Amino acid sequence: MTYKTKVGLNENIVAALSYVGFWITGIIFLLIEPDNKFVRFHAMQSLLIFLPLSLIIFIVGWIPYVGWIIADFLGFGSLFFILVLVIMALKGTMLKIPVVGSYAYKLIYQ
Repeated sequence: MTYKTKVGLNENIVAALSYVGFWITGIIFLLIEPDNKFVRFHAMQSLLIFLPLSLIIFIVGWIPYVGWIIADFLGFGSLFFILVLVIMALKGTMLKIPVVGSYAYKLIYQ
């Protein structure tokens, strides 16, 4: 069963959109959706995964000579990771990333 959200869209679509803008949309949907725990879980997981990853990519990019190459590979890897998370959220599954997903689940559901 799918539920509507305050945005007016299906909860699977809003959960998938929480990954699209990295951690920024995670924060936005955490603020917009106070009641829907499925959307809040995906928004929290997006925030907890992509904020540190963005900082790591930024810092690695400053390493002389090879940093920008490593940062590019990390960036492309994170885009693939976003694609997997978006597809799983659209299917309605609650894919928990090993450490971060469990922590996000505890923050939202308890």
